[in-house]
Amino acid sequence: MINWSNWTQQQKLLAVAGIILLLAALIYTETIEAHSIMARLLIVLIAFPLHELAHAVAADRLGDPTPRQYGRITLNPLAHIDPMGSLLMLLFGFGWATTPVNPNLLRGNRQVGSIIVSAAGPLSNLFLAALIAIPFRAEIYSASLFWEILYYFGIINLFLFVFNLLPIPPLDGFNILANLLPTSMRNPLMVLSQYGSLLLLLVLILPGDLFWGLINPPVNFLSELLFGF
Repeated sequence: MINWSNWTQQQKLLAVAGIILLLAALIYTETIEAHSIMARLLIVLIAFPLHELAHAVAADRLGDPTPRQYGRITLNPLAHIDPMGSLLMLLFGFGWATTPVNPNLLRGNRQVGSIIVSAAGPLSNLFLAALIAIPFRAEIYSASLFWEILYYFGIINLFLFVFNLLPIPPLDGFNILANLLPTSMRNPLMVLSQYGSLLLLLVLILPGDLFWGLINPPVNFLSELLFGF
């Protein structure tokens, strides 16, 4: 398994350059529409870093020095992005980034602290979507590539907000649910976390109607609420 955190800045830049060249080829061959791929690139460069920074700052303020030790108190995309998660986002519209957190080092009530840290990431996606929605709500947009990219960027952030709140390990929603439960129920549930990758894969390979049946209703509701259409 590739350990992205051990890569040098030069290696990371070369990897990013390679991904950008791949995207340029996909756009040139019309495999992916330009506005879609540009919006996904903005997710990797802006939304992912902000999501992970939100986790990191919340943990740091609550006493966990781990994110700071790993250099995650920054918006620099290279500090947060995961190569596989970024590539999947760019190619398929789904991906992830990472921030190391140690819940055992949180001050005060660790359950409450863990909920705050977990919720901070998805809330950053909701914040970005709400920010992007302002000109659309004010009807000052136009039919152009720029506004198509911006709109799609906002919608992907809504998708990430809803998706990350699903109670499936290793998503943030699972940590929130686990820490809302009493210890007698939480400990057995945490056993599922070791099968997190498998469970997430099973969800992602569900028939389209089942998967989007979970995601679409709240995304559509938030889209209409924020964007007005």
